[in-house]
Order: sequence, then C-alpha cells, then structure tokens
Amino acid sequence: MENFAAKDQPREKVKLYLVKNLQEETLSKTLVSNDCVDFRGRIADKRTTGGWKASPFIIANEVAERLAFFAIAVNMVEYLVLEMRQSLPVAATHVTDWIGAAYVLTIFGAFLADAYLGRFKTIIVFCSIYALGMVLLTISASIDSLRPPPCKAVPCEKATDGQNVFLFFALALIALGTGGIKPCVSSFGADQFDEEDEKEMTKKFAFFNWFFFAINTGALLAVTVVVYIKEEMGWTWGFGVPTVIMIVSVIILAAAIRYYRFQKPTGSPFTRFLQVMVASARNHLRGVNLGREVQLYEVNTEESDIKGARKLPHTSQFMFLDKAAVATDPEANTKNRWKLCTVTQVEEFKSLIRVLPIWASTITLSISFAQLATFFISQASIMDRKLSSNFTIPVGSVNVFSAINAVILVPIHEKLIVPILSKHTGHRHGITSLQRMGVGLFVSVFALTSAALVEKKRRDSSSPSDMSVFWLFPQYFLVGAAEVFTYVGQLQFFYDEATDGTRSISSALFLSEIGIGSWLSTAIVKIVERTTGGEENGWLRNDLNKSRLDYFYWILTALNGFNFLVFLRVAWCYESRNSATVSTRYDNGSVKWEDDKWKFKAQPSN
Repeated sequence: MENFAAKDQPREKVKLYLVKNLQEETLSKTLVSNDCVDFRGRIADKRTTGGWKASPFIIANEVAERLAFFAIAVNMVEYLVLEMRQSLPVAATHVTDWIGAAYVLTIFGAFLADAYLGRFKTIIVFCSIYALGMVLLTISASIDSLRPPPCKAVPCEKATDGQNVFLFFALALIALGTGGIKPCVSSFGADQFDEEDEKEMTKKFAFFNWFFFAINTGALLAVTVVVYIKEEMGWTWGFGVPTVIMIVSVIILAAAIRYYRFQKPTGSPFTRFLQVMVASARNHLRGVNLGREVQLYEVNTEESDIKGARKLPHTSQFMFLDKAAVATDPEANTKNRWKLCTVTQVEEFKSLIRVLPIWASTITLSISFAQLATFFISQASIMDRKLSSNFTIPVGSVNVFSAINAVILVPIHEKLIVPILSKHTGHRHGITSLQRMGVGLFVSVFALTSAALVEKKRRDSSSPSDMSVFWLFPQYFLVGAAEVFTYVGQLQFFYDEATDGTRSISSALFLSEIGIGSWLSTAIVKIVERTTGGEENGWLRNDLNKSRLDYFYWILTALNGFNFLVFLRVAWCYESRNSATVSTRYDNGSVKWEDDKWKFKAQPSN
C-alpha cells in the first residue's frame, strides 16, 4: 500500500500544480489591467467591483448634486430680485458669476484629486462642503433678520452688507463644493470600467450617456418638483429639500465603498508639466537638436516613473518638448526631473496641449447655456404661463423644456440611433466624440436665432404679457439638444484623450469652459449695457418690455456661428493621442520608438 501511495504522490503534485495554475490564470483574467485597486488596496477584481455594480451609486450622487445646483441656479435670480432687492441685470450678473466660479474651481478640485486625495476622497470631502453651503443657504432663507424686511413703500429697503455677506458665503461654499465634485465624479465613474476589456469599454460609453441622463434628471426634478415646493411652501422648503437630498446622497455614495475601483493619486500634474517646460527650454538653450540617433530617456521598468500611471508611447507631435527627455550627459543623475524628464512625462504634457484648441473652440457654446438661468427665465416671468384657470407654470419650471428634451433624447440616442449609425459608419459609438460636439455647436446657432426671433415678436406684440410662454419652447428645446450632443461628446473626448495622471484635470478643463462661458456672458452683458446707454436707456434694462434683448441674442447667434466654423477647422486638423503615436516596441523593460524620421532608444536609469 505504501508503494502505491508513493507512486500516486507525483500525480497529486502535478494535479495540484495544474489546478493552481488554472486558478491563477482565471484570477488574472478577472483582475483589472489599469492598476485600479479596491477599498482594501488590492488590485480590483472585475467580478466584485466596478462596472454597473458601482456606477448606479455614482449616478445617484450626480442626480442629487445636479438637483441641488439647478434648484439654486433657476431660482437665484428671482430670489435676489424679490428677496434681496437687486436689479435684474445685477442679479443676472451675480448668478452667472457664481456659476462661472463653480465651474472654474473644478481645476482646483481636479488638482487635489490627481495629486493628493484621489477622486473618491475628493468627492466625499467636497460633497460635505457643498452640503454645509446648502444648510447656510436654507438658514438665509429661513431667518427674517438675514433678509430685508417686506417692502411696504417704494423705494424698497435693500439688503444690508451683512445679509449679502452671509448669502454669498453660502453660495461660495456651494461653488467650492461643485468645483471639487464635478471634475471627479464623471472620471470616477469611468474608472469603474477597464479600458483593456472590450465589453467594459462599450459599457463605459453607455455610462457617459446615462451620466448625462442623470444630470438632466436632476435638473428636471429641480425645475419641476423643487420649484413647485418652493412656490407652494416658500423659500425655506425650496432650499431645504435639496439640502436633505444632498446629505442623503453623500451617505449612500460612501456606503457603497466596497464596490468601487480606485485610481491612486499620481502626484501634482502641474509640477510635471512645469518640469517638462523647464527641461526642454534648458536643453534647447544648450544647443540640443533632435536627430536620427538622438536618445530619449525612459525608465527601465515595467511601470512609468509617474506613480500609478502606465507608460505612454512616443508621439511625433510637439517635437520641441522631446528635448526635455534628451540625455545630454550619460553620467548625470537621471532622477532630477527638472533637468531630465521621461518620455511618458513629456507625452503626458503633450496630451494636455493637444486638446487645448478643441477646448477653446467650444467655449462660446457655454455662453448660450448661461442664458438658461438668466434672460430665458426673465422672459418667461413676464409671459402668460397659465395652463388652465387653476394652474400657472412657476417661472423656475420653464427650464423643463430643456431638461425633458435631454431626458428623452439620451435613451433614444443610446438604444436606437447609435446601433443604426454604427451599421453605417462602422464606429462602435455611431459617430465620433468630435462629430457629436460639432452637431451640438451647429444646433446652438439655431437655438439663439430662435431666441432672437421670438423675443422680437414678443416685444412687438400689442400685449407682450399675454403671449404664451410656449413660444419659448423652440429655443429651450434647441439649447437642450445642443447640450445633449456637445456635453456627452466632451465627456467622452476629454476622458479618452487624457492619461492616467491627468483624468481629473482633463475633466476639469472641459468643465471650466462652462464657467468661463458664464463669465464671458457677464462681460458681454456689461459691454452691451455700457455701449448702448446703461440700465435706463440701453438694450438691457430692468424692464424687458423696454429692452432690446433680441439684439443681444443676435450678437450671441453671430458668435456661435463664427465659433462653429472655427471648431470645424480645429477638429479637421486634430490628431488624437492614438493616431499621433509612432510604432512602439518593448524590449526587457526598455522602449524603442521608430518612424521614418527618427529613432529613439531609452536610456537605462542610473
């Protein structure tokens, strides 16, 4: 019996070895390839993390945040005019300035996420700041001493400096919270899908569509349910309900931590960008030239020198920056990135520069979006909003014309249009992200044209206040359609073109254009006011019936038309990160890039 047992031992060892290898092979196929980790710090497993197991919680948080933001945005002009006694142009300027600050602050939030905190921690921290701002805003609307007393005689008493400071501090916290949340939440959602997995890549594109659907669902609830609550129960309830929803959403987001995949912070991208600029300028001044046998430096390891980021292949664009990776002294310390950068670090900076023309050529569209919360609302406030003798549409709810358009179009586009277009174009998403953005920019021209024509008709009417608010439907509908195409295209484009270390920064870059667009809207309003006679005699007066708002809309139409032509040119010349890549070969951790002009070979690290 012992001899038989001895003979069976090798077979058992072989069996155990095969089983172990099979288990390891199966496990390797279920682990993500993008270095994301789970909440315990281990490489994330696709079976238990990410995908649509995690995404619903992220989308739910976005619905809550957008509900709160739009509940403020669509009502704040009315609140400032009626409660804080500000003039219409001043109130509109304050709202666009606030929206602008909220979106420009996304760059700060993205910096913290990419450099230090990571996306999830950044979202949690800034959601808490956001919720605090909402609490203070609700208090401002609740306590009589924080607002001017009821108006009993003209001129009405305006808000004191202390009352304004308290309100604007609350709004500042909300803007800061928005700045931290917005650049991270879409990227954090996209992190839940592995780019190397074809099935998950398809789901990632669907996530962007449903993420935009969530944004507009939040907006739709804000301009219907929340506005109705405000109209029926007052400002305290109008601000208090979104506050409670925001707090609950933070708790739900945090409770689902076990399902998330996390990208580790990669350090400050701005420092790395500055190092590339300094090193390339330094080598240029030292007379470094790029030739056929010039050597570019890359670390001789499987991972890149940037913590948590994969290596990037060399591209042929912006060759001047390659001088930052030229090893001029083989004996020098290769760890000093102010003197010698890796190819991956240079390519990371190139990826940012590459998208800047696209970013700049879509800013004008954000000026059109700014009108949704300002002059579009002001038009609706003096038009006939009666649906019946018993029901009048609240002013803040008129934005439903835009929000419901997006809520309807996204499922139709995802389930019907994309499959049809994919069959004809061969593109898995139907059309490219740049083409989607172009469609949105084109539609925006007609949106502002409609706004100008309707406003002229309203103003020339013998009884402007009797003109139905449904005349505004075309401009709201077209702005919503423009947003559906452009926003989703931008989400996809800026995420795909970003590198591992710049995902949040890239998202912030595109979001910041919404803020810059709001500020540009403010600047245009001020310029038009000053050049046409001011608030008393100009195109934009406190009384819209005496204003020439249609002229203002024609200016925006011309800007959008010119912007569309510029975008066509920029998009035509654009080379994506992948199309600009030259052939790559890996050899024992070192890298060699070859094309028709140059041959680059990585130096071993010292």
